[in-house]
Amino acid sequence: MKEAITSCSLILSSMAGVLPSSISPYTLLHSSHDKLLTISKSYISPPSLGYAKKHSVICFSSKKGKRGFFDVILDYIEGGPKLRKWYGAPDLDSEDGSIFEETVESSQEDEIRDAVLVTDGDDEIGQTIILSLIIKRIRVKALVKDKRAAMESFGTYVESITGDPKDSSFLKKSLKGVRAIICPKEGFLSKAESLKGVQHVVILSQLSVYKSSSGVQAIMNTNARKLSEEDESVLVSSGVPYTIIRTGLLTNDRGGKSGFSFEEGCTENGSLSKEDAAYICIEALDVVPERGMVFEVVNGEEKVLNWKDQFERLMKQA
Repeated sequence: MKEAITSCSLILSSMAGVLPSSISPYTLLHSSHDKLLTISKSYISPPSLGYAKKHSVICFSSKKGKRGFFDVILDYIEGGPKLRKWYGAPDLDSEDGSIFEETVESSQEDEIRDAVLVTDGDDEIGQTIILSLIIKRIRVKALVKDKRAAMESFGTYVESITGDPKDSSFLKKSLKGVRAIICPKEGFLSKAESLKGVQHVVILSQLSVYKSSSGVQAIMNTNARKLSEEDESVLVSSGVPYTIIRTGLLTNDRGGKSGFSFEEGCTENGSLSKEDAAYICIEALDVVPERGMVFEVVNGEEKVLNWKDQFERLMKQA
């Protein structure tokens, strides 16, 4: 029990901005969640964040009258209501996200851009990215198909939005207050008419995998390939600084165990765990290229000790 409480304290410390320098949010995702499960089996359904299935709940929160995983941890260790108030989240009894709709409508055009928009909040990788951003205490907005399900998964720590990016009014609402966009899956950028005000876009691209596929698989990937090509084309011509992370085949392997390879052409036959892919997206947020950066990555033998230095080397090689 003592170990579990220590792990909980580490997560809370990270959210409060006092995480020990030797421990990263990535380390917490891989080393702490197993211990956390020992005291939260009744609050979280999947056995591991890395194996969460699509649409499954990573961390439960606030249905009226029910406390979720994060809420139980906060209440148990630090007094959840006080920490939620400090964090800026409303009480658990608030209706499904209505407070966010009111905030968006009443906010000013010159609102500070401090949010990160995740374009696929229902996607497995998207959910892992969202959880990492929450741990880093970054304001998160997410495009989702089911707003109620998103509310049950992340509570009021995420501003969940539903709609069609082709709708200019919806797109404007989605990008309000957004400084950066992370696209875990293809399709958003090709629909967006404008990225005005956005300072950085990070996209996870499997275009190399789609191009190298053949036979029936190639036919199945036709639409995804088209969307990926359109996304990259729109992004390059947008004028917004961008980071395109081209991966090999994405797998459900546990992240944080293997190293990496950034060799040209490595994505044709290589693979990358989804957890590692999500982590690289998060790290890429902190390094904004002057114009744009494109690189390939799969799991390999190279150990990365400092991702900022790694990204700078990749920019020089481009």
